[in-house]
Amino acid sequence: MGKVVEEAVLTVESLAQRVLGRLPALTDQLVGIIYAQNPAYLELDSVPRQDLWRSCHDNVARVVQMIASGDDRFDAAQATGRRRAEQRMPLDDVLKSFRLGGRLVWEALIDEARAQGTAESEVLLDVAGKVWEVVDRTSSQVATAYHAAERYLVRADEQRRSTLWEGLLQGRANRAFVQDAASVLDVPVNGPYVVVAIDNLVDDDSTTTSFARRLAGIRVPSAWQVRPQTVVGLLALGTESADAVLRLLRQLVDAPAGLSGVVAGLAEVDVAYRQAMLARRTLVPGQIDVAALPERLPEALLLSAPELADQLIRSWLMPLTTTSAPERELLLDTLDKWVRSAGSVRRTAELAHCHRNTVINRLHRVEQITGRDITEDGYQLELGLALKAFRLFPA
Repeated sequence: MGKVVEEAVLTVESLAQRVLGRLPALTDQLVGIIYAQNPAYLELDSVPRQDLWRSCHDNVARVVQMIASGDDRFDAAQATGRRRAEQRMPLDDVLKSFRLGGRLVWEALIDEARAQGTAESEVLLDVAGKVWEVVDRTSSQVATAYHAAERYLVRADEQRRSTLWEGLLQGRANRAFVQDAASVLDVPVNGPYVVVAIDNLVDDDSTTTSFARRLAGIRVPSAWQVRPQTVVGLLALGTESADAVLRLLRQLVDAPAGLSGVVAGLAEVDVAYRQAMLARRTLVPGQIDVAALPERLPEALLLSAPELADQLIRSWLMPLTTTSAPERELLLDTLDKWVRSAGSVRRTAELAHCHRNTVINRLHRVEQITGRDITEDGYQLELGLALKAFRLFPA
């Protein structure tokens, strides 16, 4: 029995050595087979021919050596798995190439056995099983290395994407950086942009995917970043109007949000981001809306200069805080409607659903409490700003 085993080992070793002697020619043959039967290598064009040749050469050599010796040597397989992941070659196509290589090795061993007159030997049955066992284990190592490299690349891509986002939002506007960001985020460099900032109530990437799909429906490419407190969207308007985008966002967004004014390109996204965040702050607590900065410029100005807002409140409305809460709310509401009515008592009465004399009495009550003549020229503007400031800074 020992002699039979020894003869089998010698036969396998002899066949393997003869196959290794034909390694360059077999490698050429395998490359041709892969190009013919695995078209992804030509269609994707991500693996250079010389790279494929070297990979085929090293892996065929390792497979044949393992068949002969029984030793596990997966360095070539692991290197191939890592490289193909980096080259974005689909794993299924990589593993298909290994199966093609396994079949070629088996056929080469059969050819050598025929040449030596051992093709009818029972030893070849064991060799056949060993070939596919080695190919299976090698393929498993390829897949493991591929997935590990893929996870690393995903983390690296996410980190790079995050770095580009932060750079744009912080104003890194040199041309090379902007070009790189446009390529990675898949948005144009030039053309009108708006930025939307949405409260991150639910950290859900599928929501931003839905936003992107709906915006693409009106030919507005977009890129999105989910941050700890805010979801930020870059919206490339193209030929679409900002008003149309605002209408769509108001249909989609169910959280407090701010929309910037229009900026000229990706290099100005930092300005638009600050505007969007400022617009978001113009919403009062609990208000669900997309606040567009062009519609809320007075509020934005007040938020940008809180000390002046405080001065307006103290100058106009602080005395009203001495009244009871119900009276204070009634007087503030009347003042708000009076300012929005451009000082028209009749229109104010219509908005407040009361008699015009009631409005007059309430306005006199305000003047009595504040000591200010609210009908003087120019005071309506100040009073209007003071009312907005009071809503924005309730404390």
